[in-house]
Amino acid sequence: MKWDNQLINHLQWSNTIINRKSKEIVAQEIAAIAKDGDVIGAGSGSTVYLTLFALAERIRKESLHIEVIPASAEISMTCIQLGIPQTTLWNKRPDWVFDGADEVDPEKSLIKGRGGAMFKEKLLIKSSSKSFIIIDDTKLVDHLGSHFPIPVEVFPGALTFVESEMQRLGASDVKLRLAGGKDGPVFTENGNFIFDTRFSYVDPFLEQNLKAITGVIESGLFIGYDVEIVVAK
Repeated sequence: MKWDNQLINHLQWSNTIINRKSKEIVAQEIAAIAKDGDVIGAGSGSTVYLTLFALAERIRKESLHIEVIPASAEISMTCIQLGIPQTTLWNKRPDWVFDGADEVDPEKSLIKGRGGAMFKEKLLIKSSSKSFIIIDDTKLVDHLGSHFPIPVEVFPGALTFVESEMQRLGASDVKLRLAGGKDGPVFTENGNFIFDTRFSYVDPFLEQNLKAITGVIESGLFIGYDVEIVVAK
């Protein structure tokens, strides 16, 4: 017996989608990669959202059999809305992953995490042999941290300890991310806080140094990952 699931059936993207037409074109390109039987990791962000619609269209028209492993509740609910089968990392490994990014430098290192799902996004990329990062050209930067702070997922009980350790690492600014639609802080998909942090220089070791702090669950730095950058024109 199915729920009369009006909330999910009428779900829409939570923000205005910038450069929607160009993102829809690249969404079609990414969806075209899918083969029958693929298990696909889906990150978060508006281009991921649009790509799900392109995948759903292929499922309807071609009777394509795929499964998606979503990185966030919003993407999971969109899969339900569109009739896209889902699975988990407990029993399936993704054949490939598609995701967005907030910044991409010339070495293809990334800042991600404005959507608060950086832990699951990184786990999906680490679990897959092929990852596509879909961006528009405004996300290309000369060095990481040019436009956005580095999100860091922090266990709530470790808030003050992690703040002091980040300052010891050289953070010039550490802010607890506050919510826009509720009082108090934003919570990640795992129920943790997010620190938005700035460093004067992002060196190749910063990702691992942040992760080594007790209480840090994950950071939005993706340095040296084998990813393919797809730019929506």
